[in-house]
Amino acid sequence: MAVPLFNTSAPLAAIDADIRAKVSSILDAGVYVLGPEVRAFEAEFAAYTGTAHAVGVANGTDALVLALRALGVGPGDEVIVPSFTFYASAEAIPHTGARPVFCDVDPDTFCITAETVKAAMTPRTKAVIAVHLFGNVAPVEEIEALGVPVLEDAAQAAGTVLDDGRRPGALGTIATWSFYPSKNLGAFGDGGAITTSDDTLAETVRTLRFHGSRDKQTFELVGHNSRLDELQAGILRVQLPHLDGWADGRRAGARHYQEAGLGELVTLPKTAPGARPAWHLYVVRSERADELRTVLNDAGIGARAYYRTPAHLQPAMREWGEGLDLPGTAEAARTNLAVPMSPVLDRAQADEVVAALTAVRV
Repeated sequence: MAVPLFNTSAPLAAIDADIRAKVSSILDAGVYVLGPEVRAFEAEFAAYTGTAHAVGVANGTDALVLALRALGVGPGDEVIVPSFTFYASAEAIPHTGARPVFCDVDPDTFCITAETVKAAMTPRTKAVIAVHLFGNVAPVEEIEALGVPVLEDAAQAAGTVLDDGRRPGALGTIATWSFYPSKNLGAFGDGGAITTSDDTLAETVRTLRFHGSRDKQTFELVGHNSRLDELQAGILRVQLPHLDGWADGRRAGARHYQEAGLGELVTLPKTAPGARPAWHLYVVRSERADELRTVLNDAGIGARAYYRTPAHLQPAMREWGEGLDLPGTAEAARTNLAVPMSPVLDRAQADEVVAALTAVRV
């Protein structure tokens, strides 16, 4: 049985007619930029995340840059960021003139901790980017207790919820989202958003996303051209009511793996305390990760490693990452392996993954 790493088409099949109808209505209206669909999605997504504001932008990377700028990050500042994350989390920092300072992660959760952040703090620390990697949850409150604002990179955490009902995106000072098509809530192209309950930050982001202007006449800031378009907003609006159901399907997929015995063959990801992750990726660990990836791929099962070269070792980050010792990052980078995960992953597919790995068990 072939089992894809992602399955984005099956969950969308049931709402295909609704999506097509929404796109058709937008084409008929002829409004494509910062119109009623964007405004409605912003209101609905803010309500979903439990924040006062959501601001749609062009993509998740722009969201990071604009959120950092809204926080006042600039030349001479330092921003702490994990190295075990998608490159964009760190890439956004130099665009503000600030310096990225890489911190370690807990390889069990793949997230930063208050301890790893504290070890990287200096008097120049202006903010911390806490990545909710693979849908797990970083300890935002513990980090903010260190006295520094936390920007949540929630790009992979749509649908995750805490036991107390709160969601990523409402845990720190400001948060960023990506709606890249493979995300838990995915557009049909690029898209992103920023959520916050700080009125001043929200207004600054809205100004920055439109060339630094509030009225298209007076330009108060050197801004950006970064706007979520009407088509993507409309498509996201159709999907948003289904997100929690899809997240439940992802959590069920994780249970299928546990019940099928995957934990006897590899190290399963550890859920952060008090969290119910909507696993964007289900990433296990093994000292034989590359060998197991080959075995699964040969069996028609999607599997891949992520961030084998962490951000601090990327050529463009050499200036800030050279000589760092990040043992948790090194372990996570060396041993991780993503196995199939989707809202429709069933027990038979989990059994197929486990059977393929059992065949090479030592």
